[in-house]
Amino acid sequence: MAVIEDPAAAEASLDPMRARLLAELTEPSSATMLAAKVGLPRQKVNYHLKTLERHGLVELVEERRKGNVNERVMRATAASFVISPAALASVAPDPSRAPDRLSARWLLALAAQLVRDVGTLIVGASQARKKLATFAIDGRVRFASAADRAAFAEELSAAVAALVSKYHDDSAEGGREHRLVVAVHPAVPRTADTEER
Repeated sequence: MAVIEDPAAAEASLDPMRARLLAELTEPSSATMLAAKVGLPRQKVNYHLKTLERHGLVELVEERRKGNVNERVMRATAASFVISPAALASVAPDPSRAPDRLSARWLLALAAQLVRDVGTLIVGASQARKKLATFAIDGRVRFASAADRAAFAEELSAAVAALVSKYHDDSAEGGREHRLVVAVHPAVPRTADTEER
Protein backbone atom coordinates (compact mmCIF):
# COMPACT_ATOMS: atom_id res chain seq x y z
CA MET A 1 0.00 0.00 0.00
CA ALA A 2 1.25 3.49 -0.81
CA VAL A 3 0.07 6.79 0.62
CA ILE A 4 -0.24 9.69 -1.81
CA GLU A 5 0.56 12.98 -0.07
CA ASP A 6 1.53 15.08 -3.08
CA PRO A 7 -1.43 17.06 -4.52
CA ALA A 8 -0.22 16.63 -8.13
CA ALA A 9 0.16 12.86 -7.68
CA ALA A 10 -3.32 12.71 -6.14
CA GLU A 11 -4.75 14.60 -9.11
CA ALA A 12 -2.97 12.28 -11.55
CA SER A 13 -4.28 9.17 -9.78
CA LEU A 14 -7.88 10.42 -9.71
CA ASP A 15 -8.17 10.65 -13.48
CA PRO A 16 -10.55 7.74 -14.32
CA MET A 17 -8.35 6.31 -17.08
CA ARG A 18 -5.17 6.58 -15.01
CA ALA A 19 -6.94 4.94 -12.06
CA ARG A 20 -7.93 2.08 -14.37
CA LEU A 21 -4.35 1.77 -15.65
CA LEU A 22 -3.08 1.65 -12.05
CA ALA A 23 -5.53 -1.18 -11.33
CA GLU A 24 -4.36 -3.05 -14.44
CA LEU A 25 -0.71 -2.56 -13.51
CA THR A 26 -0.75 -4.74 -10.42
CA GLU A 27 0.81 -7.11 -12.98
CA PRO A 28 3.59 -5.76 -15.25
CA SER A 29 2.32 -4.70 -18.65
CA SER A 30 3.31 -2.63 -21.68
CA ALA A 31 1.42 0.25 -23.27
CA THR A 32 0.52 -2.03 -26.18
CA MET A 33 -0.94 -4.69 -23.87
CA LEU A 34 -2.82 -2.06 -21.85
CA ALA A 35 -4.18 -0.35 -24.95
CA ALA A 36 -5.93 -3.57 -25.97
CA LYS A 37 -7.47 -3.91 -22.47
CA VAL A 38 -8.69 -0.33 -22.05
CA GLY A 39 -9.60 0.47 -25.65
CA LEU A 40 -7.28 3.43 -26.17
CA PRO A 41 -4.53 3.98 -28.74
CA ARG A 42 -1.06 2.94 -27.51
CA GLN A 43 0.19 6.54 -27.74
CA LYS A 44 -2.58 7.77 -25.43
CA VAL A 45 -1.82 4.98 -22.93
CA ASN A 46 1.88 5.94 -23.11
CA TYR A 47 0.96 9.55 -22.29
CA HIS A 48 -0.96 8.43 -19.18
CA LEU A 49 1.85 6.04 -18.13
CA LYS A 50 4.45 8.82 -18.37
CA THR A 51 2.28 11.03 -16.16
CA LEU A 52 1.88 8.24 -13.59
CA GLU A 53 5.61 7.49 -13.75
CA ARG A 54 6.51 11.16 -13.22
CA HIS A 55 4.52 11.08 -9.96
CA GLY A 56 6.05 7.79 -8.77
CA LEU A 57 2.85 5.77 -9.14
CA VAL A 58 4.26 3.36 -11.75
CA GLU A 59 7.80 2.16 -12.41
CA LEU A 60 9.77 0.57 -15.20
CA VAL A 61 10.22 -3.18 -14.85
CA GLU A 62 12.09 -3.85 -18.09
CA GLU A 63 12.61 -2.67 -21.66
CA ARG A 64 12.18 -5.10 -24.55
CA ARG A 65 13.25 -4.61 -28.13
CA LYS A 66 10.30 -5.25 -30.48
CA GLY A 67 11.20 -4.59 -34.11
CA ASN A 68 12.24 -0.95 -34.35
CA VAL A 69 10.83 0.05 -30.97
CA ASN A 70 11.72 -0.38 -27.34
CA GLU A 71 8.70 -1.65 -25.43
CA ARG A 72 8.60 -0.45 -21.83
CA VAL A 73 7.03 -2.86 -19.33
CA MET A 74 5.61 -0.99 -16.33
CA ARG A 75 3.97 -1.88 -13.03
CA ALA A 76 2.25 0.05 -10.26
CA THR A 77 4.54 0.94 -7.36
CA ALA A 78 1.94 -0.46 -4.95
CA ALA A 79 -1.00 -2.85 -5.04
CA SER A 80 -3.26 -0.16 -3.60
CA PHE A 81 -3.15 3.57 -2.93
CA VAL A 82 -4.67 5.87 -0.32
CA ILE A 83 -4.86 9.61 -0.81
CA SER A 84 -3.88 11.36 2.40
CA PRO A 85 -5.80 14.45 3.50
CA ALA A 86 -2.33 16.05 3.47
CA ALA A 87 -2.75 16.24 -0.32
CA LEU A 88 -5.48 18.83 0.36
CA ALA A 89 -3.84 20.37 3.42
CA SER A 90 -5.46 23.80 3.12
CA VAL A 91 -8.98 22.33 3.17
CA ALA A 92 -8.40 19.13 5.16
CA PRO A 93 -10.74 18.71 8.13
CA ASP A 94 -9.27 19.61 11.50
CA PRO A 95 -10.81 17.82 14.52
CA SER A 96 -9.59 20.54 16.90
CA ARG A 97 -11.92 23.10 15.27
CA ALA A 98 -15.12 21.66 16.75
CA PRO A 99 -14.50 18.73 19.10
CA ASP A 100 -17.89 17.08 19.64
CA ARG A 101 -17.74 13.36 20.31
CA LEU A 102 -21.33 12.92 19.11
CA SER A 103 -20.82 14.72 15.78
CA ALA A 104 -20.45 12.72 12.56
CA ARG A 105 -18.39 15.58 11.10
CA TRP A 106 -15.96 15.44 14.02
CA LEU A 107 -15.69 11.67 13.55
CA LEU A 108 -14.88 12.22 9.88
CA ALA A 109 -12.26 14.85 10.80
CA LEU A 110 -10.70 12.35 13.23
CA ALA A 111 -10.69 9.68 10.52
CA ALA A 112 -8.99 12.09 8.10
CA GLN A 113 -6.37 12.89 10.73
CA LEU A 114 -5.87 9.15 11.29
CA VAL A 115 -5.31 8.57 7.56
CA ARG A 116 -2.89 11.52 7.39
CA ASP A 117 -0.92 10.50 10.49
CA VAL A 118 -0.70 6.78 9.69
CA GLY A 119 0.16 7.64 6.09
CA THR A 120 3.05 9.81 7.30
CA LEU A 121 4.20 7.01 9.63
CA ILE A 122 4.06 4.42 6.82
CA VAL A 123 6.16 6.63 4.55
CA GLY A 124 8.70 7.25 7.34
CA ALA A 125 8.89 3.58 8.35
CA SER A 126 9.31 2.56 4.73
CA GLN A 127 12.14 5.05 4.19
CA ALA A 128 13.83 3.87 7.41
CA ARG A 129 13.19 0.23 6.41
CA LYS A 130 11.53 -0.42 9.77
CA LYS A 131 8.24 -1.98 10.80
CA LEU A 132 5.51 0.23 12.19
CA ALA A 133 3.83 -0.93 15.41
CA THR A 134 0.08 -0.34 15.23
CA PHE A 135 -3.07 -2.02 16.50
CA ALA A 136 -6.68 -1.82 15.33
CA ILE A 137 -9.99 -3.42 16.18
CA ASP A 138 -12.89 -3.60 13.75
CA GLY A 139 -16.20 -5.10 14.78
CA ARG A 140 -19.95 -4.87 14.46
CA VAL A 141 -22.56 -4.66 17.16
CA ARG A 142 -26.36 -4.58 16.73
CA PHE A 143 -28.13 -2.45 19.34
CA ALA A 144 -31.73 -3.18 20.29
CA SER A 145 -32.41 0.49 21.03
CA ALA A 146 -30.91 3.98 21.12
CA ALA A 147 -30.76 3.65 24.91
CA ASP A 148 -28.61 0.51 24.57
CA ARG A 149 -26.32 2.34 22.14
CA ALA A 150 -25.94 5.24 24.60
CA ALA A 151 -25.23 2.83 27.48
CA PHE A 152 -22.63 1.03 25.35
CA ALA A 153 -20.94 4.34 24.54
CA GLU A 154 -20.79 5.27 28.23
CA GLU A 155 -19.36 1.86 29.25
CA LEU A 156 -16.85 1.96 26.40
CA SER A 157 -15.77 5.49 27.41
CA ALA A 158 -15.30 4.41 31.02
CA ALA A 159 -13.33 1.28 30.02
CA VAL A 160 -11.05 3.24 27.69
CA ALA A 161 -10.53 5.99 30.28
CA ALA A 162 -9.60 3.34 32.88
CA LEU A 163 -7.08 1.70 30.51
CA VAL A 164 -5.55 5.06 29.56
CA SER A 165 -5.27 6.00 33.23
CA LYS A 166 -3.64 2.63 34.04
CA TYR A 167 -1.01 2.69 31.27
CA HIS A 168 -0.33 6.38 30.56
CA ASP A 169 2.95 7.53 32.13
CA ASP A 170 4.02 11.14 31.52
CA SER A 171 7.30 10.53 33.34
CA ALA A 172 8.36 7.43 31.36
CA GLU A 173 11.85 8.20 30.09
CA GLY A 174 12.14 7.03 26.51
CA GLY A 175 8.39 6.37 26.37
CA ARG A 176 6.57 7.03 23.14
CA GLU A 177 3.20 8.71 22.94
CA HIS A 178 0.50 6.89 20.97
CA ARG A 179 -2.81 8.14 19.65
CA LEU A 180 -6.02 6.27 20.42
CA VAL A 181 -9.15 6.73 18.31
CA VAL A 182 -12.32 4.77 19.05
CA ALA A 183 -15.36 5.24 16.83
CA VAL A 184 -18.88 3.89 16.68
CA HIS A 185 -21.07 4.67 13.68
CA PRO A 186 -23.97 3.05 11.87
CA ALA A 187 -22.79 0.31 9.53
CA VAL A 188 -23.26 0.88 5.81
CA PRO A 189 -25.44 -1.94 4.44
CA ARG A 190 -23.36 -4.35 2.37
CA THR A 191 -24.66 -4.67 -1.16
CA ALA A 192 -22.89 -5.58 -4.40
CA ASP A 193 -22.69 -1.85 -5.21
CA THR A 194 -21.17 -0.80 -1.86
CA GLU A 195 -18.72 -3.72 -1.97
CA GLU A 196 -17.53 -2.54 -5.38
CA ARG A 197 -17.14 1.05 -4.14
